[in-house]
Amino acid sequence: MLKAIILFLWIFILFSGMIACKSTLLFQSTANNYTLPSDFPTISHPEQNQATAVRVELGRMLFYDPILSKDSSVSCASCHKQQFAFADSLAVSPGVAQRKGTQNAPSLLNVGYAPYFTRAGGVPTLEMQILVPIQEAHELDFNIVLAGRRVAKDSLYKAMSLAAYERTPDPYVITRALAAFERSLVSARSPYDLYTYYEEKKALSPSAQRGLKLFMSAQTNCSSCHTPPHFSDFSFKNNGLYTNYADSGRIRLTYKEEDRALFKVPSLRNSSLSAPYMHDGSIQSLEQVIQHYNKGGQAHKHKSPLIKPLHLSLKEQKDLLAFLKALTDPSVLNNPSFSNPHL
Repeated sequence: MLKAIILFLWIFILFSGMIACKSTLLFQSTANNYTLPSDFPTISHPEQNQATAVRVELGRMLFYDPILSKDSSVSCASCHKQQFAFADSLAVSPGVAQRKGTQNAPSLLNVGYAPYFTRAGGVPTLEMQILVPIQEAHELDFNIVLAGRRVAKDSLYKAMSLAAYERTPDPYVITRALAAFERSLVSARSPYDLYTYYEEKKALSPSAQRGLKLFMSAQTNCSSCHTPPHFSDFSFKNNGLYTNYADSGRIRLTYKEEDRALFKVPSLRNSSLSAPYMHDGSIQSLEQVIQHYNKGGQAHKHKSPLIKPLHLSLKEQKDLLAFLKALTDPSVLNNPSFSNPHL
């Protein structure tokens, strides 16, 4: 109770000074408590949902609150955990009533750079994507309108909502605030970033430097799909994971046969934290991921022509692994701006 009172007073004092200037934007360079590289891409914010401190904080509180699930048992953070780069350690995450999800939970770090959302790419904005897990039966399994009414009964959320959006909690506020928080989850302080953008040449080990050259080479073609700085080109590819897929992939959206078993190329940033891998979480380690690509994948009629045997030696595989691990930004694990505010 005392903790709740202190939190309320802190929020009240903070918002009292913000309401008059709540349109003041957060600089991207300070969103993660460190300065981003000057030539690192900036995130585009919708005109009606520019990132203010109050909006991001409201989104952070909702992100960690099970109030948005039908039985108040799970939250967004139940599947997107900070310690796993805002992904999960399970192949598929359980939702309400322990119902298993249908795909591996992707990392939310740098999600604000994505041009579209879900593994099939069928959602054009982050605000709209928020609706998917809330209403999905295997996730939060709730009605967004009813969720809004529930949140509106909380006096703290009501005060925050008025300060952030000049309206009481409703679907508009919930989707905008969560999107604002998720756009704040920027990661750009990995050893690779220090080496590339800050010219800290000792940030990458000799093995990781060799792995970087391999990654960018025509021999592997890794960077053709996992293109820096995001380490994804946001395209849809089949990587030869199976001959026959239980999940039909992008075809469910487009109804085009050529999109069968195609999935959005994930970012490799912080991938060392987000095992297991692939759309179904079927590969347990980065070592096994490298072995999959080294063998060239399995035959599938829609497999990308870029996927072919790499013929990497054991030493080269270790170098490539060292580079992938160098894409890990340790600051995301303990950044208080990303952490659960209810604890």
